[in-house]
Order: sequence, then C-alpha cells, then structure tokens
Amino acid sequence: MTSRWNYVPSSTDSQNLENELAKRFAKCPPVLELLAQRGIHTVEDAERFFHPSLRDLHDPFLMPGMDVAVDRLNQAMGSKQRIMVYGDYDVDGTTAVALVYRYLQSFYSEIDYYIPTRYDEGYGITTKVIDEAAAAGVKLIIILDCGIKAIEEIKYAKTLGIDFIICDHHVPDDELPPAVAILNPKLEDSTYPCSHLSGCGVGYKFMQAFSISNGIGTAELEGMLDLVAVSIAADIVPMVDENRVMAYHGLKRINSNPNMGLRAIIRTCGLSGKEISITDVIFKIGPRINASGRMQSGREAVELLTARDIKDAAKLSLAIDQYNQDRKELDKRITEEANAIIEARGEHENDKKSIVIYNKDWHKGIIGIVASRLTELYYKPSVVLTLSNGLATGSSRSVQGFDIYSAVDSTRDLLENFGGHTYAVGLSMKEENIPEFTRRFEEYVAKNILPEQQTPQLDIDSVISFADITPEFVSTLRLFNPFGPGNQKPVFCTRGVKDFGSSRLVGRQGEHIKLELVDDTSGKVFNAIAFNMAQYFDYIHKGGKFDICYTIEENKHRNTAGNLQLMVKQIHING
Repeated sequence: MTSRWNYVPSSTDSQNLENELAKRFAKCPPVLELLAQRGIHTVEDAERFFHPSLRDLHDPFLMPGMDVAVDRLNQAMGSKQRIMVYGDYDVDGTTAVALVYRYLQSFYSEIDYYIPTRYDEGYGITTKVIDEAAAAGVKLIIILDCGIKAIEEIKYAKTLGIDFIICDHHVPDDELPPAVAILNPKLEDSTYPCSHLSGCGVGYKFMQAFSISNGIGTAELEGMLDLVAVSIAADIVPMVDENRVMAYHGLKRINSNPNMGLRAIIRTCGLSGKEISITDVIFKIGPRINASGRMQSGREAVELLTARDIKDAAKLSLAIDQYNQDRKELDKRITEEANAIIEARGEHENDKKSIVIYNKDWHKGIIGIVASRLTELYYKPSVVLTLSNGLATGSSRSVQGFDIYSAVDSTRDLLENFGGHTYAVGLSMKEENIPEFTRRFEEYVAKNILPEQQTPQLDIDSVISFADITPEFVSTLRLFNPFGPGNQKPVFCTRGVKDFGSSRLVGRQGEHIKLELVDDTSGKVFNAIAFNMAQYFDYIHKGGKFDICYTIEENKHRNTAGNLQLMVKQIHING
C-alpha cells in the first residue's frame, strides 16, 4: 500500500539551537534537523543523547509505592518467607521473570517462578495458581507484566495470607487491586519521569531500588540489561528517556557478553559475529522467545534465559527455534484464511473502518500476529478472535495515531476481560456477544478515527541530496542508535535520482530492484535495494528521474569496512 509522504521542514526559529551546537554540525545540516526533531537544542542535551549514561537513570524511589515494595521484599527475605515470581508468557513477561528471579536467587534460595500457559490458564493470575502457591507455603508473589486488573484474585490471595507486589505497565482501571504495592508508571497519580517503561523495565527498577536499600553494588544488575533491551525492543515501547539508556547499554551487553540463553539464541538464528541491532532483536531474537509461549510454554523461555549450562541453553534454544518454525507455518496459513474471509465479505472495498474476524479453530498463540498482518494490509484497526476455554478470545492491533484501547474499552460491558496499550489490546467475551461487539466496535472507530489515520503515512525526517551523505554525516548518524518509537531510524528523501546504468531485477521472480543511483549533486554512486518494486524497473532502466524515500544502512559484519546501502522504502516517479 502506497503511503502519503509527509515532510515538515524545521524552521530556524523553531529549532532555537544553541550556537555552539549549530557550529559543531554546520557541515552536516541534516544532523541539526534530526536533533531539533528530537527536542535536542543544546550541546549538553546532544552529549546525553549521543552517549547514554547509566548515571542518567532515574532514582527508582521516585516511582510511587517503591519504598513499600522494597520494605515488603526485605521483610520476606529477612523472615525466610517463600517467594514466587510470576509473569506473562510473552517476551516482556518472560524476560522480566528471568531478570527478577535470577537476580534475587543470587541472595535468596526460598524463591521460585511461575509462567502460566496461554491455553490452559490464559493471561494474568488465576485462583488455581494462588491455591497452589498457598499449598507450597508462598507468602509473597511478585507479579510482572500483568496483575493491574487482578482485583478479585488478589482479594482472594489476601484471605490465604499471600501478599502481592504488582510490577506492571498496562493501563489501569479506576479500581486498583489490594496489593501491598503497585509499581506502574501509568498510574493516574504517578509522577515517575519515564511513563513508558516495559514490564521488564519496571522489574529492573524494582531490583535497582532493592540493591540501593541493601547497599549492593550495581555491576551484577547492570549485567542483566541485555534482558531489558530485549523487552524494550519486543514490546515496542518508546525509545526515549531511560528506555533508551537501558536499551543502549543492553545492546552493548548483547554484542559483548550476553546472557547464556541469549547467546544460544544468537547462535541459533545466525547472528554470531554480526553487530546486533534493535531490528535484529525485534525480528529474530524476540520472535523465538515469544514462540515458546505461543506454541508451548513460556516457562521454557525462562529456563533458557536463566540457564547456567551451555549445553542446556543450546538444547532449549533449538527447541524454541523449532517452535518458531511451527509458528511461521501457522501464521502463514491463518493469515491466508483470514484474508480469504475478508475478500469474500468484500470488506477490502467497502466503507467499514475496522475489521473484526472470528474463527473458533484458529490457534490462540498466532492471532495477535494475524491481527498485525491485517492492520498492515488493510490499514484498519483489526480484531482477530478464536475460541479458547469456552470464550471468544482475541487480540487487536491499531493504525498509527488511533487509540484502540479506548475503542475496546467502549464495549467493556460485553467483555469478560481486556487489557493492553494504545496500539494493542487483548480481550475475551462470550461467543454470543461477538455480533454486538463487532457492531459497536465499528461504530466507535467510524466516529473517532481521523481521515489522516486511515491512510498510511511515511514521515520524512529530512530532504537531502547525495552530496550530504558524507563520512562525517554517516558517522554521526550511528550515534542516533538505538532506534524505536520516539526515536525512529531517520527516513530521508532525495529528489531527482537516476540509474547509473547498472540497476537490475533480483529475487526468485525478479520482484526486487538492485539499484546503483546518482543525483546531480555528487559524482558518487550509491548502492540501493528496493524490495517488491519491480513495477518501476522499466522506467528506471530507461534513465528517467525519480524521487526516493530511504534509510541508510551499513554492512553489519564485524571487522568489515562499512559499505553503505540505501534501503528504499518507496519510489515516486516524477510527473
């Protein structure tokens, strides 16, 4: 689907750049524009941005409830109470559990962890698990990446003498569970400076506060930032503030001395010897960890991430890799089936603003991925439902700028449970409520979605010429890593480029174009790749000028000179 190109130049007045900063990058005007877009106007801000420091992490005790949570944990450990670390089965939940469990296990032996199964137990805590915990003598449950809506379950746990510390980052309801402490930067009265932590990030802040309260050094905990980086990337939280600091140092750890389980995954997915980026975590490492919870049990992911024996890690990694292969096959089949239903309904051509689709036989672990695929393909907020434990259970995904959490919340009287974020929500309902849910969900979306949210938009950071792509510019561009929401990889536009004369079709069916491009400002030839854009080849090959939007990529093999390649996102033919 072709996107609308959107570029708003930064005016000199609005940039309000400090003179010293403007002088420093006078030879690289695009850098000044990129910094201004990120709210960076002084040399001091630029230094913090280009060189993230762990000293810039916020005091964990600024988070409401942190002092109470640390006191309760210290009390449990001091009186030898049994502790359970409980978390969700996705990447964020399993990395959070692995981090908190492994860190506390260094100081305390009366501790275990629990990951629910997606199919038998579902999302969140259940009374069945609470009963089992009580029978095992557990007195404190630290629940990670879930729990913010577990009101009745935590009330029940209190009757059995079990306390809860909730470490969550999902949007809370007006009523909160009666936990001893709730650590959630999205609480209405929270003044914590970074409101968009991942679930694992909240767990890290809890352990950071625990360390401070007990006078423990930071080296061991900072060595676990690789797990936080994986959670930040996989959960697609904003790459700003301390998220960016933790992701930066976590990536350094992944590339130098990663967790043994991560090292095994890196080897399994062919990333050994390469410079691993956030993109690699999102598309290669994260999906393998996620596949464990989607296809079998998230507990295996925690076993891998807490492994201390290289042979055990390698065995677990291969099993999880197989889950990922199975997941891919299911994903492809269910997406094709969903598309066939939508095509048969004619929904790709009608005026409906949303998609709600249900098949009781679809695999519960895949429907979130399918919802993402449908949203990308049709550019509409999408809900995909299947039958699980007698309820229609689903996942929803949204388009840029549209709050799907509010859309689902408007139907809460039809739902048994729901929770999530602005762009992704999980939900369940009785099967007979699907038609009314579909009607009301569409009604809400149609009333609230804006025209510009119904068309894909490609945001351009800077319009440059090939002469601007200097070694100094490319070197500075590296310092903008790591990328993510709030600090996306810069997208550039160059107008009036043309084929140097050697571009060619590549791919099994000649569907891609391998380009060698020049423009009128520079004699340098730039390599580029345009995936699935073969329709432009004849025009390009004849020497016609055209505009491109692209990102600048470098060869990621370590110890190899960085060869630049332009990753073309879209092409516009002049005229």
